[in-house]
Amino acid sequence: MDEPRVMDEDWPLLLSMMPSGWQELARETQALKGLRQDKDAEACLRILLLHLACGYSLRETAMRARKTHLADLSDVALLKRLRKSKNWLQALCCRLLDEQATLSQPVTGHCLRLIDATLVQEPGPTGSTWRIHYSLLWPRLTCDYFELTPSQGKGNGESLTHFPVQAGDHLLADRGYSNYASIQHVAAHGAVVTVRLNPQSVRLLDAQQRLFALQQKLHSLTKTNQVGCWPVALTDAAGQTPVLGRLCALRKSQAAIVKARAKAIQNAKDNGREPQQDTLLYAEYVMVFTTAPQSMTAQQILEIYRLRWQIELVFKRFKQLAQLGHLPKEDDESSKAWLYGKLFVALLTERLIQRAESFSPWGYEMAATPESKLLA
Repeated sequence: MDEPRVMDEDWPLLLSMMPSGWQELARETQALKGLRQDKDAEACLRILLLHLACGYSLRETAMRARKTHLADLSDVALLKRLRKSKNWLQALCCRLLDEQATLSQPVTGHCLRLIDATLVQEPGPTGSTWRIHYSLLWPRLTCDYFELTPSQGKGNGESLTHFPVQAGDHLLADRGYSNYASIQHVAAHGAVVTVRLNPQSVRLLDAQQRLFALQQKLHSLTKTNQVGCWPVALTDAAGQTPVLGRLCALRKSQAAIVKARAKAIQNAKDNGREPQQDTLLYAEYVMVFTTAPQSMTAQQILEIYRLRWQIELVFKRFKQLAQLGHLPKEDDESSKAWLYGKLFVALLTERLIQRAESFSPWGYEMAATPESKLLA
């Protein structure tokens, strides 16, 4: 992959993509407090982007800043400046998300939100691991919310409770979010959820509040592409108020069944046990729990669920293009600052792409770039 050519970008053009009030945010978050020189938000952000967007090391970034007369600082001073800018970078991300949300309101129906999380780890066997919880709007494919947490500890796992939810939302999530707390959180806020079912993590009840005969129902789907849909109630412990919804199941093709069963067998072997028969049965089907209204057919729900793969493509782009795969920092504060900076770069890239698609043929508003000026 070619090295990013951020150094060759027109700096006024990039400034035109910044969220409103970005300079005031630097002062409000005290990103410039304590700096003996170069107390200019524009110069500070310019230097940070050399490190964050280009992937240059701290030492190389400091050298380039000196050569281009941006600032005279060492790599240690740059690291301190990055730490001090953590809250500023986070605020820039949030301001970008707020502005994008006003452009991404659904015209009709529900607001589809694709939900997932990804891990980012510091180098070395003892490096800290962080989890980025991410929400992506469809069809604009823009981020409307994210949260950064440690990967370990109570409440830091994959859960829809990390996300703000409101009536009119429709959240799509994979089997990692198939738990009562996540689904109840969405339902309690009047929103819709569609999640890939993990039968081992929840209890399904029928209309008589008895355990739902899942295996019996699945056995009735014997043909490829055959779809079943049954009303169910979902809970995870006796006495909890169940969430009412539907179970939609689709029998896979024979080739997909062979692949899924082989994966289940290999996972069991990796854990030193024999695969269970119910696990092999579940591998033959795609099962989705949804609280969507009855006006949506089971086929429509399953087709909508397929959109969830788009967020995995976003994570792939993050780790390949934004170089979000490994943290090059050794302490929590600098790690968080680096992650917020990388997310800001990713969100800014989304805005650049949107502007390029909206304004033809040159990809930007002429009034916003009165003159050409290199980034550094």
